[in-house]
Amino acid sequence: MVRGLIFDSGVGGLSVTQDIRARLPELKLDYAADDAFRPYGNKSAAALQARLPGLLWSLSHMLGSDFIVLACNTASTTALPAVRAALDIPVIGVVPAVKPAAKGSQTGHIGVLGTPGTVKRAYVDQLIQDHAAGCRVSLEGSVALVAQAEAKLKGQTPDRNIMAATVKPFLNQSPPIDHIVLACTHFPLLKDELSAAAGNAVHWVDSGEAIARRVEAVTVDKALPPQEMTRERADQLAFTTGTDISAMRQDVFKTYGFSKLISLAG
Repeated sequence: MVRGLIFDSGVGGLSVTQDIRARLPELKLDYAADDAFRPYGNKSAAALQARLPGLLWSLSHMLGSDFIVLACNTASTTALPAVRAALDIPVIGVVPAVKPAAKGSQTGHIGVLGTPGTVKRAYVDQLIQDHAAGCRVSLEGSVALVAQAEAKLKGQTPDRNIMAATVKPFLNQSPPIDHIVLACTHFPLLKDELSAAAGNAVHWVDSGEAIARRVEAVTVDKALPPQEMTRERADQLAFTTGTDISAMRQDVFKTYGFSKLISLAG
């Protein structure tokens, strides 16, 4: 039985989990949220590189993971090589979906909405150079949306003013922006609210389906290293480095197929 670990700073990786489960319903998945260190979007590359390799090594060995999805754009664009160097299992990063957005644009003007830590990275500049050289690209960073997505999954209504302020820089441009890349896995959880604020002329693009296809390619690889410790465990668990394991948050993770939320804090 192949087991995967979905890892994010918080609940953002649940948006990726949806696409993986839709494509590969037979997979066993665990989840880990680094709530104690969230948000990643305002952390330095050095801080993430120092924290993530050891944390993911410990989690993967505890769970017997066959692969990891680093379901965070900021972490992937800063610490993915360091994480891969520390582990001996496949680690799949999240790449902002600049290529499909540029390919699908009819106006030649696309937007990229991520955390400040993502949109300022040289990695994103390279993606634009490689895949969107023929497009005008407008970049915007938001930390507030991460908190809004976390709050939404706790039953709170997202703030319409924050949604409006977030999309405002993308509106009334010339030529108009017709595709916006959601370059943070938290942001697809707010797609309905962002769409309402921006109107129907914008297509929102995320990396969920591409990540699911990559997971499929990895899991059919017969060279996957055996992890015997918990391979037959039926439960699909979620973990947090924070302390919020309230009933409401437990229910959120159950909705996405994780039977129990366990705190690793302290």
